[in-house]
Amino acid sequence: MVQIDGLFRYDDRRVVVTGCASGIGAALTRQLAELGAEVVGLDLQARPQDSGVAEFHTLDLADEGSVEEAVAAVAGPVHALFNVAGVSSGIKNPLRVVTVNFLGTRRFTEAITPLMPPGSAIANVSSLAASQYLANAPVTLGLLETESFADGIRWCEANPGALADGGYRLSKEAIILYGMRYVGALGGKGIRINCSAPGVTDTPILDQLRSAYGQGFLDAFSNPLGRHADADEQASVLAFLNSAAAQHITGHVVWVDGGSVAERVFGDLTDRVQQQQAKDAT
Repeated sequence: MVQIDGLFRYDDRRVVVTGCASGIGAALTRQLAELGAEVVGLDLQARPQDSGVAEFHTLDLADEGSVEEAVAAVAGPVHALFNVAGVSSGIKNPLRVVTVNFLGTRRFTEAITPLMPPGSAIANVSSLAASQYLANAPVTLGLLETESFADGIRWCEANPGALADGGYRLSKEAIILYGMRYVGALGGKGIRINCSAPGVTDTPILDQLRSAYGQGFLDAFSNPLGRHADADEQASVLAFLNSAAAQHITGHVVWVDGGSVAERVFGDLTDRVQQQQAKDAT
């Protein structure tokens, strides 16, 4: 019988973390190193210092050539993939947002998957902004059904309305649906895939949003816990999802949002019940 603490460890496992230089990615690399992992870090920024990264490669997810070069440099085996790298709509470039957060991440994932043996796992980072992914699926599926990096860019250019709010919501909804779509195909290879969906978290992306939209934009997000998350709180959920402790969890999205989605869903449910009761009474 395996000891419970061993299920959370990453001894003798080689893991890949995109976006390792800051925020959630930097916190995650430190945690994984403490858990015994050999961490391969990738980022557009310079190699982080004192982060636990054993091997570093430059990666620009908006550049398909950079993606291919990074995959070749990483080589294998890869026992766990953490897709953390991303940008917010605060950069004011919707096409780049979707390219980095979904198209480049998808291409990188598809290229890394052949290097992953049975028992491996993938954890993608979505967002609280994607909480309406089911309602918006009729549009998002159009992006998901593109077959390549270039096809995805052409779809975005042909559907500007889908990116009109900055592209972030679309990209993060696509990441959730991507995992659900391929849960069977990856499961057949012994590979799990899940998402975390952070709420408002103190990272450089938060600074992007604050600069672009003001503090009021961030304060508008409800949070029953009454505070923002920090990067370590988000990273620990990702470490769990790709650990042996979660070895029968796949195809799921975990809302790491301080209760925001639960509060909204129950509120919507209560409103519908009350509306139906009022209708029945007339």
